[in-house]
Amino acid sequence: MSMHPENLSPIVSNTGIQRPQFEQYEQAPKAQALPAIAAYDLLRVFGQKAAVNYLTLTVQRGEFYGFLGPNGAGKSTTIKMMVGLLRPTSGSVYVGGIDVWHEPVRARAIMGVLPEYLNLYERLSGREFLIFAGHMYGVPGADIRRRSEELLHVMTLTDDAEKLIVDYSVGMRKKIALAAALIHRPQVLFLDEPFEGIDPVSSRTIRDILRDLTQHGTTVFFSSHIMEVVERLCTRVGIINQGKLVAEGTLQELRARASGEEKDATLEDIFLNVIGAREENHNLSWLE
Repeated sequence: MSMHPENLSPIVSNTGIQRPQFEQYEQAPKAQALPAIAAYDLLRVFGQKAAVNYLTLTVQRGEFYGFLGPNGAGKSTTIKMMVGLLRPTSGSVYVGGIDVWHEPVRARAIMGVLPEYLNLYERLSGREFLIFAGHMYGVPGADIRRRSEELLHVMTLTDDAEKLIVDYSVGMRKKIALAAALIHRPQVLFLDEPFEGIDPVSSRTIRDILRDLTQHGTTVFFSSHIMEVVERLCTRVGIINQGKLVAEGTLQELRARASGEEKDATLEDIFLNVIGAREENHNLSWLE
């Protein structure tokens, strides 16, 4: 059953927030066809405001899923709930068939996470940080050094491996954090704004690595404001607005739902139309 917003009917929960009712509510994923990510009826309330409002989505294994939304739409809150950093008010999340909030250690062992705001051990060198991450994830000792060196190489960080992370640029910090998230070869990779504030060379390096990962079966779930990157990389896209999943599909499917001249629309055009952004006059009068 496809769980698009139009298939859901709201009921009222004891939180005062409307909850959608649907046939598969609170059913665990079936063992024979486990998706990589399954979020069911996710709600997160801050005070009286629902930052994420009964969101349901599934991502299949090997998919490259782009998660879009305007600022404050609930993207980062959703990702934090999916990876076990923020407890949902209600709802459930499964990664690789494992309940993230009932079996957090097992769930985290199969996922890699690159958060929007990086908290790195800045007094370690890049190489030391990867070795530390490998031990934290339980990678066998014989594999840690080999994987660390390979990751430093593909991230073009070999020449800076002995430099302290505190002296790394924004792009270098993103790459070493991504390397640490990959050292245990996760089944699912969560990325929150991985291309924010980095240079074109680092951006291309990360894009190439992410493509290679999905070709080898890793599932990638990432949020970004850079439409061109999402359009180029993602096999499927979800759009969140005001805490709700308002559109989802491949780019071709999203275009097919458009009408008239929007049949050849870019992802940016589709996004702006879906969230209801209006074209306004943004000219500065004093420049005329």
